[in-house]
Amino acid sequence: MNIPVLMALIATLGTWFVTAMGAATVVFFKSPNPKALNGMLGFASGVMIAASFWSLLQPAIERAQLHSSLPAYFVATVGFLFGAVFMWGSDKIVTLARRRANSTQGEPNERLTRIIMLVLSITLHNIPEGLAVGVAFGALQKGGCGMEEFMGAITVAVGIGLQNFPEGAAVSVPLRREGYSRKKSFLLGQASGMVEPVAGVLGALLVVYVEAILPYALSFAAGAMILVAVHELIPECQRQQKAQPYFATMGIVIGFAVMMMLDVMLG
Repeated sequence: MNIPVLMALIATLGTWFVTAMGAATVVFFKSPNPKALNGMLGFASGVMIAASFWSLLQPAIERAQLHSSLPAYFVATVGFLFGAVFMWGSDKIVTLARRRANSTQGEPNERLTRIIMLVLSITLHNIPEGLAVGVAFGALQKGGCGMEEFMGAITVAVGIGLQNFPEGAAVSVPLRREGYSRKKSFLLGQASGMVEPVAGVLGALLVVYVEAILPYALSFAAGAMILVAVHELIPECQRQQKAQPYFATMGIVIGFAVMMMLDVMLG
C-alpha cells in the first residue's frame, strides 16, 4: 500500500471515529427526553441541509467546472435529482417490504421505516464523502506531496469529520427514541460511517476515474440528504411544536449556522 492510499485510510478511519463519537452521545440519555431529542434532530437536520450545499453541491459544481465536458449546473442538477428520486424509491421499497412482512400483524411501523430511510441516507452520504477524502490524498501522488496540497487534503478530512459528529447522533438518537437499547443504538449509529474507510481507499486507488464521477456522486448525496432532512427529520423534530413552538426550529437554525460556519472557515 503506497503512502497516499495509507494516508487516505488513516484519514477516513478518523472520520468514521468522529461518527462513532457522535453516535456515542446516545449513552448520555438514560431515558429519552423528548425535548432534548427534538432539539438534536433539529440540529442534525440543519447540519444536513447546510452540508448539502457547502460540503456537497458546491464542491460538485467546482469539480464539474474543472473536469466535466458538460455544464456544471447540468451535472449538479442531474445528480441532485437522482439522489432525491433514489431515496424516494428506497422509501417505497422499504415500506412495501415491511407491509408484506407485517401483513398478518396490521399496518407496518411507519416510524421504523423512517429510521431505515435515515440510516440509508446517511450511509449513502458517507460514500462520496469517503471518496472525496480518498481523492484528495490520492491526488498527492499525481501532483506531488507539497505542504499546500497536503494541508488541503487534511482540511477536507477535518471538514468531513466535523460534520460526521451530528450525523452519528442523527442515527443513534432516533433509534433510542424507538426503544432500542443504548448499546444497539450506538452500534447502528457508528456503523453508518464504516463505509467511509472503504470508499476512501477506493477513491485513492482510482483517483483518475473517481475524479470524473465525483461531481455526480457528491450532488447525488446532496439530493438524498435534502429529501430526508425535509421529509423526515424536520417533521419528526416538530412533533411537540404546540408545547415548544420554536425549540426544534432554533435547533435547525443553529445546526445550519454551525455547519455553514465550519465549512466556510475550512474552505
